[in-house]
Amino acid sequence: MEALQRLYPIGIQTFSEIREKNYLYIDKTEYVYHMTHFAKYVFLSRPRRFGKSLLTSTLHSYFSGRKDLFQGLAMERLEKEWIEYPVLHFDMSTAKHVGKDELISELERKLTTYERIYGRNEEDIYVNQRLHGLIERAYKQTGRQVVVLIDEYDAPLLDVVHEKENLGVLRNIMRNFYSPLKACDPYLKYVFLTGITKFSQLSIFSELNNIENISMDESYAAICGISEGEIRSQMKEDVERLAVKLEITPEEVLLKLKENYDGYHFTYPSPDIYNPFSLLMSMAKGKIDSYWFGSGTPTYLIKMLGKFGVNPSDIGPKQAKASIFDAPTETMTNITPLLYQSGYITIKDYNKILDLYTLDIPNKEVRLGLMESLLPNYVGNETPEATTMVAYLFYDIQNGDMDSALRRLQTFLSTIPYCDNTKYEGHYQQLFYVIFSLLNYYVDIEVRTPRGRVDVVLRTKTTLYVMELKLDKTAGEAMEQINLKNYPERFALCGLPVVKVAINFDSERGTIGDWEIEKG
Repeated sequence: MEALQRLYPIGIQTFSEIREKNYLYIDKTEYVYHMTHFAKYVFLSRPRRFGKSLLTSTLHSYFSGRKDLFQGLAMERLEKEWIEYPVLHFDMSTAKHVGKDELISELERKLTTYERIYGRNEEDIYVNQRLHGLIERAYKQTGRQVVVLIDEYDAPLLDVVHEKENLGVLRNIMRNFYSPLKACDPYLKYVFLTGITKFSQLSIFSELNNIENISMDESYAAICGISEGEIRSQMKEDVERLAVKLEITPEEVLLKLKENYDGYHFTYPSPDIYNPFSLLMSMAKGKIDSYWFGSGTPTYLIKMLGKFGVNPSDIGPKQAKASIFDAPTETMTNITPLLYQSGYITIKDYNKILDLYTLDIPNKEVRLGLMESLLPNYVGNETPEATTMVAYLFYDIQNGDMDSALRRLQTFLSTIPYCDNTKYEGHYQQLFYVIFSLLNYYVDIEVRTPRGRVDVVLRTKTTLYVMELKLDKTAGEAMEQINLKNYPERFALCGLPVVKVAINFDSERGTIGDWEIEKG
């Protein structure tokens, strides 16, 4: 008889439900214990679907004294007292995409839930007064300090982060709502806030100047998400089951999971963190796919990339100080904080001497998802056809047939409706960058060499292509430039045969005019 199917908590964010119904749970309770014993006000920022709500729910069960739920977990040996505290748990994700009146109504509804338990003073009219009264009464009625948990504190503000007028209005409502937390300090045991973005202290918690932000603390690097160590120790059977399904070895499964879902670091040094949503989905569905990216089309992000004039190639590796990316998004002057806090780029390295972090796209799932979302900017409404064409291109280039690949690209581009950008060489450079990234090859543009810059460098498993692009000239002129500057010499050390590709684009026809290919 086959073993009982493992239950994966897809979309389940309630700790008690996961434990009572025997879903897979990766034990994070040691973090919970330490997190609740070193500071009173704690803030954690992580990208969406990274387990913030489950962590908040775990805190809820812990402070409610639910010892039964922690059997067999690290918390069982750490906690000895199991005192039950009154817990006020506010999930702000229900207040997304709302205006002023709906937001106030939503906050009132949340307060009413707890006022049914602890009563309400009729003189308390506004939400801040009601929260203040609630905390005070909960403390007096139970004789114990109150725990306040605020999940996705920034949800009402995320959509309006760049609409100055609306942001100001909604931010004031939230600031007003959170304001009693400072005055109620004697009645409070613990306050925990989670969110995706880091809004400036002044803007929302102007009163609370003692919030401990653990988002980049090394000791909490793996508090959300699943580490490689946890996969190997707590998900061994799951990996084996997926290996059987995919007809490969468990070690090959681990490599595939790593390539697609790993690569997150929220500080440095940090263990490798996998995206928990995609990892669990791949186990539950029995296949490697784009789960996290597909679960929330980043229309807002794509809009912001346009607003800040960010090219697809700009999203790749960059160096920055923490103050640049771990920064408030509502005052940002470039896209980096939003990309980092939303999980589209992550920390890959750190230079201690220069105090500079290297940021890059975390893994294959995010890279392909981003490039696919950016493809419409270059191919208009022909995106479905473009993705099919890309699949064929992969086949051509895999077989070392760049000539067929360029012919295919030429035919495809000639079918795309005319757009203004076809007059710019940079447009084609970015188009190549997006397409080659979708093929999951290493691609770079404007690569520096001692004798000048190479337009596009593409590296496959077997070949290194050095490409020069021209607009309304000839492929011969482009090849002349490659030969004149002796670019291939610069790449001889990579150990791969170098192929020179000279391409001329025809702006009138909006496609490739002619090309020449020579072995280096």
